[in-house]
Amino acid sequence: MELTVAKIGRAHGLRGEVALDLRTDDPEERFAVGQVLRAVPAEVGPFTVVANRIQNGRWHVTFAELNDRTAAENARGIELVIDADASEEEDAWYPHELNGLRAELTDGTVVGTIIGLEHLPSDDMLVLRETDGTRTLVPFIRLMVPVVDVPGGRVVLDPPGGLLARDKANLEIALPDGVDDDDADEDAGDGDGDR
Repeated sequence: MELTVAKIGRAHGLRGEVALDLRTDDPEERFAVGQVLRAVPAEVGPFTVVANRIQNGRWHVTFAELNDRTAAENARGIELVIDADASEEEDAWYPHELNGLRAELTDGTVVGTIIGLEHLPSDDMLVLRETDGTRTLVPFIRLMVPVVDVPGGRVVLDPPGGLLARDKANLEIALPDGVDDDDADEDAGDGDGDR
C-alpha cells in the first residue's frame, strides 16, 4: 500500500528548495539525504533528497529534480509516497488501513463506511460516508472513536447527538421554561434581532 509521507508546499528561495507539509512521524528517516520518494501523480516523480533542514519547526527539502524556483513552484501540491504495510504501533493506523472500514455506533448500528482521513489543524478527521450517502467528518479522537478494529473491519463511533446527518430527523431542541415552540418559531422568523 502507498502511504503519503508529505505534500510538497511552497517554494523557498531560488534554488528549488521546498517546504513540506508532513504526514509522517519519522521525517528524519523519510527525508534523509539519498532517499528516493515516489510521487502522486506518478509521472512527475520520483524525487531524490539532496539536502534537508528545519527552519522554525518546518521541514525544508531540496530534491535533485527541482533545481530552480520555477520547478519548485510547479511541484506544489504533489504528494510524496512510500510503500508501507500495516502500522506496528498500538493506537496508530495508516490512512489506507482505515479506508473501507465499517462504521458502527456503540450499540452496533451501522452508520456508514470510512472513506478517508483528513489532516486538519485541530485534529485528524475520519471521513465517513453515511448510509444515506452524506459525507460527515468525525474527529479522530478516542472520545468519539473508542474502537478501531482493523482486523475486524470496523470502527466504533460514539458521537455527540447531532454530529451525524442521520441524527437530524431526531434532533430535539430544549427551550427555556416559559417559551413554547410557536413563540420560538415567531422569534426566529421575524428578523428584527430583538429578544
